[in-house]
Amino acid sequence: MTVQDSGKVALVTGASRGIGYGIAEALVARGDRVCITGRGEDALKEAVERLGADRVIGVAGKAHDEAHQAVAVERTMEAFGRIDFLVNNAGTNPVFGPLADLDLDVVRKVFETNVVSALGFAQRTWKAWQKENGGAIVNIASVAGLSASPFVGAYGVSKAAMVNLTLQLAHEFAPVVRVNAIAPAVVKTKFARALYEGREEEAAAAYPLGRLGVPEDVGGAAAFLTSSQAEWITGQTLVVDGGIFLNAGVG
Repeated sequence: MTVQDSGKVALVTGASRGIGYGIAEALVARGDRVCITGRGEDALKEAVERLGADRVIGVAGKAHDEAHQAVAVERTMEAFGRIDFLVNNAGTNPVFGPLADLDLDVVRKVFETNVVSALGFAQRTWKAWQKENGGAIVNIASVAGLSASPFVGAYGVSKAAMVNLTLQLAHEFAPVVRVNAIAPAVVKTKFARALYEGREEEAAAAYPLGRLGVPEDVGGAAAFLTSSQAEWITGQTLVVDGGIFLNAGVG
């Protein structure tokens, strides 16, 4: 099936696999051209091929690296001439355990990747295109940023910061750029595997909708928030959680 070109362009960080890939896939399916980023060149190349090398480019690098941020924005502008949408999906959670025991250097790494890099990409995209031409930004947060979660405290605090970053950017970038966030619960990815591997049925039972999330669930939400149907929505965090917040805790 031939996809009609939307004329729009998106930059999606951390998109060689998992949630980021699901988001890029949804945007390509509706006709957007997309630049995806990721740390591994081989995985990124494979993702570009699967998504369609005629519509997608990849830029390898670490999200917190300012030089990488600059190159990603520059390459997107060179290839497509615009950046209508930025999706800040790149994230890390290298450590589990209570905050009282965490190495502060590790916590700094979490914030550099999960929060500071998102601001860096937003700044560069704003200056390169969106300030004069408009667009939308979607930050991928987490339900862990909306309530206390056992063993992922540093990650949760960083995602709470992402929610507040969304509010601040929405205020500062209005009226030309809309900024929203998505807060998923557990999505079946390599990143979240430790939260459900070997007990998926048990983990899914905690969700009123009876299953864990899949990348396509978040991809659909991101496609909506960057669409014309969401033109009067900004500064919001869309919870995509299979109903887990209807219960007392997060599964």
